[in-house]
Amino acid sequence: MRAPECNLPILLLLGTAVTMVHACPKYCVCQNLSESLGTLCPSKGLLFVPPDIDRRTVELRLGGNFILKVTTQDFANMTGLVDLTLSRNTISAIQPFSFIDLETLRSLHLDSNRLTELGPDDLRGLINLQHLILNNNQLSRISKASFDDLLLTLEDLDLSYNNLRSVPWEAIRKMVNLHQMSLDHNLISFISEGTFTDLDKLARLDLTSNRLQKLPPDPIFARSQSNVVMSTPYAPPLSLSFGGNPLHCNCEVLWLRRLEREDDMETCASPASLKGRYFWSVREEEFVCEPPLITQHTHRLLVLEGQTASLRCKAVGDPMPTVHWVAPDDRLISNSSRATVYENGTLDITITTSKDYGTFTCIAANAAGESTASIELSIIQIPHRSNGTNRTTQAKSGLSDITSSTKVSKGEPKPLPEKVVSISDVTAVSALVQWTVSKSTPKVKMYQLQYNCSDDEVLIYRMIPMTNRAFSVTNLVPGMQYDLCVLAIWDDSATTLTATNIVGCVQFMTRDDYPQCQSLHSGFLGGTMILVIGGIIVATLLVFIIILMVRYKVTSGIQTNKLPVMSNTYSQTNGGPQAHEMDLLHLYQRN
Repeated sequence: MRAPECNLPILLLLGTAVTMVHACPKYCVCQNLSESLGTLCPSKGLLFVPPDIDRRTVELRLGGNFILKVTTQDFANMTGLVDLTLSRNTISAIQPFSFIDLETLRSLHLDSNRLTELGPDDLRGLINLQHLILNNNQLSRISKASFDDLLLTLEDLDLSYNNLRSVPWEAIRKMVNLHQMSLDHNLISFISEGTFTDLDKLARLDLTSNRLQKLPPDPIFARSQSNVVMSTPYAPPLSLSFGGNPLHCNCEVLWLRRLEREDDMETCASPASLKGRYFWSVREEEFVCEPPLITQHTHRLLVLEGQTASLRCKAVGDPMPTVHWVAPDDRLISNSSRATVYENGTLDITITTSKDYGTFTCIAANAAGESTASIELSIIQIPHRSNGTNRTTQAKSGLSDITSSTKVSKGEPKPLPEKVVSISDVTAVSALVQWTVSKSTPKVKMYQLQYNCSDDEVLIYRMIPMTNRAFSVTNLVPGMQYDLCVLAIWDDSATTLTATNIVGCVQFMTRDDYPQCQSLHSGFLGGTMILVIGGIIVATLLVFIIILMVRYKVTSGIQTNKLPVMSNTYSQTNGGPQAHEMDLLHLYQRN
């Protein structure tokens, strides 16, 4: 009997410890309902998630508090949590992997907080989540990987009343069990075509009050008609709302107009002839498009080999046409290491070669048709030196590589790997350029620097010896932005021609110590002063020469006139009258 009496204090101590472990957090209410533990802490003024919450909790309500952020320790080891409410707090950030242990969670309420973005790992671990409520936040960006762990289980997604301009449409396309999706009151202007194709269970889609000018044609919208009869229960009628969008009523939304729906008071925002009219009252023949018209384009362009060629093509139409480019070999041009096609229709070939010579075709296309224009590109070839000789050769003609893939076949030389170009010691008129190359690059013969001012399209070239890895660029204009590229020139053993590869490019701006582009004006003024001073010197020399010539002629005339006078002088002799008569006789004979 003594042994049990000795063990009694120990049992009491263990019971107290167990009671303390499962104690309810301060200010919270804990409910034990049929083996389910609920922890209720709504509107208690909490600044953070209580750290002493029982890890066996099934339902946790923390709404209406002042919680600032969610951390990885807040819900660690809560493997049985099913319902989590964090609504109406001041949460502005979620640490990655904060929900990694919540594999059984079915419902997550994060509405009415201050979230601005969702990172790729913020919702990681929610593999059984069915309801995700994120409305009334300040979301402006959602990572493409944010929904990766809940694509196959999510049934309800609410992203309304945020600042979203786009959402991860590729992820939404894979939510095959989605029943409801609310995207209303955002800034969404575009929906990818085919987004809703596989969402057969979708019963409610709210797109109200966004910036959509059109909806992508999709068979799912046929289920939104008022008289539709569903053949299977797996494809329920669709409740579609898209009022409050600036609809552009042209031929692209004619399919939507042909649906038999009740008038939801949607209106047309454009074109001007249909502005303000109710969408469902506009006749089908008024939904028209205008074919594209190319208004401006480059006709002919002559560039030096190695320089950038900019081919421009501007088109108008309704809807706004998309511009494509076709190379002289009839291949479609896409963005690559040497070619860039911009949204405004401009095609830039960064470093031209002799293979780019020919006729490029600009194609402007929209739903109403297409229009084409031809541009002639001529390349002034630079002679290349063959390996081991001093003879110059012309580059061989062939197909341009601006449309080819960036992958290189086995028989071609390996491209130079990615390198680094940096700018330092920038002043108003100079900058130090430094670059690095890897040991695996081909043997470089020399380097070339190309740069130009942002207000000047003329490229400036500098040739650098192969041993240098730095160069000081001088005579720059203060306060201007420069685009500078370093090129490596090496011998291509396969073609015996000189090949050029880009080491790297960088942008920099000179210091604004002096007014912009004053060097140009000072140079112009200096040249003018030299011409004026030279003209004055030449004029002075001419005047001096003329004065000398005049003086010479005047002096010569005076001497000529004095000779007869000297001949008429009488000589005075001591001979008396006879001598005088002899002098008169001599004078008479001379006359």
